[in-house]
This record gives sequence, C-alpha cells and structure tokens, in this order.
Amino acid sequence: MGIGELFILAVSLSMDAFAVSVCKGLSLGRISVKHMATAGLWFGSFQALMPLLGHFLGKTIADIVSKYAHWTAFFLLVFIGGNMLRETLWGDEEQEDSAMDVKTMLLLAIATSIDAFAVGVMFAFLQVSILPAVSFIGLTTFVISAAGVKIGSVFGLKYKKKAQICGGAVLILLGVKILLDGLGIL
Repeated sequence: MGIGELFILAVSLSMDAFAVSVCKGLSLGRISVKHMATAGLWFGSFQALMPLLGHFLGKTIADIVSKYAHWTAFFLLVFIGGNMLRETLWGDEEQEDSAMDVKTMLLLAIATSIDAFAVGVMFAFLQVSILPAVSFIGLTTFVISAAGVKIGSVFGLKYKKKAQICGGAVLILLGVKILLDGLGIL
C-alpha cells in the first residue's frame, strides 16, 4: 500500500470523527484551541489504536487466509463503506451534544474507530508496515477532527452529510482497487 492509498484510507476513516467533530463545534458555538485539541487527541488516538489492535488479531490468522487477502480487504472495505453510506443516507439523525468530558469522548472515539479495527485486520493480510501506517492514520485524524470542530463552529451541519458520503464511497472504491490488484487486473 503506497502513501497515496494510505492517505486516502486515512482521510476516509476519519470522516466519522470529522462529522462528530463538526457536531461538537456546532453545539459548542464558541470554541477554543483546547476544544480542537481534545477532539483531535481522542479521535486521532483511537483511529491509530484500533487498526493496531486489528493488525495483531489479523496477524494471528493471516497465514491461514493469506491467499484470500485481496478478497478479505475488498469485503471489509465495501462493508465499512456501505455501512457508512447507509447510516448517512438512512440512519437516525444524531443529536448535537457539547459535552467533551472523558466518558463522552471515550464512547465517541470508540464508536468512530470501530471501522479502523477492521482496516487493521486488512493491514495484516496485506502485510502493511503497521507502525508508520497507524501513526499516519492517527495524525491525519487528529488534524481533520481538530479542523472539524472549527468548521462546525463556523459552518454548522452544511458539510457533515457530504463528508460521510464521500468517505463511504472512497472506502468502497479502495476495496474494489485492492480486489482488482489482487486478481491481477490492475
């Protein structure tokens, strides 16, 4: 997986955290650098931690299913991207909540990074160098989440749905590309 693909994956994975950060910015109204850093640290840390955990799980089963790695990556990414699209287009509207306490942020960080766990499993199958990859994903999510709080305070919900749709579509396309590469078509 090249740096371009990793960047696209990192941005796509961070779209849930971005959407929640936009909502936080919207509900807070006036924000500070502390609000932006809090969102960035929580979401960025969990977006890095979850693929690392998924990678360790994937390594234990990767040898068994390595010849099906491209199919596994394809199904995981299509599932994650499809689920993101489904929730965005047909899911319940989320309520804006300005709370940024430990309990609230922990639950949000876990909820927005579950898809990253599956990506970590995929990384094990594709034999991705895990520490640089998760560091890159975490840093990307930190920046995007911090920016999301600011954007939410300025623009509100205008771009939330579009960002989630874009993230879901990109994950599906990345899954298709990995499958086509694995089948020798690309």
